[in-house]
Amino acid sequence: MAFSLLDDEGDEEPIVEINMVPLIDVMLVLMVVFMVTAPLLTHAVKLDLPRAASTATARDAPALDVAIDIDGRVRLDGVPIDEAALRLRFAETAQRDPKTELRVRADRRTPYETIARVLSYASRNGLARIGFVTDPRDNVQ
Repeated sequence: MAFSLLDDEGDEEPIVEINMVPLIDVMLVLMVVFMVTAPLLTHAVKLDLPRAASTATARDAPALDVAIDIDGRVRLDGVPIDEAALRLRFAETAQRDPKTELRVRADRRTPYETIARVLSYASRNGLARIGFVTDPRDNVQ
C-alpha cells in the first residue's frame, strides 16, 4: 500500500519508507509471550533413585550370583553357563520367587554390552531386583 503526500507541488511519488512501529509492537508481544512460557517448558523428571549403602546386604533373601569376566564369560553361582541356559534359569527363578535378587559381579574392564545383555535377560524374564557387587577397597586394580 503506497501513500502519497498531499502537497501543492504536484509531486505524486509514493513514500517508500517502511513503518516500523507495528513490527516493533509485534516483536515486543512475542518477547513477552516467550518470557512467560519459557519457565513452563522445563521438563524435570522426578526419580526415586536408590541410596548407596556401605553395609553388607542380608544373606537371608534368595539371590542369584552372576559373575562376568573380562572375556564376557558368564558364571551363575560359580558354574559356567551359556546364554540360552542363563535365560531359562532366570525364567525358572522368577516363576519360583519373583523377589529373588540378582547380584552382578563384573570385572571393571568387562565390555558394557555383555553386562547390558545379562541385565536385559534378567529383566525380560521377570527378575526386577538387581544389585551390583563391588569391592570396597580403594586401590583395586
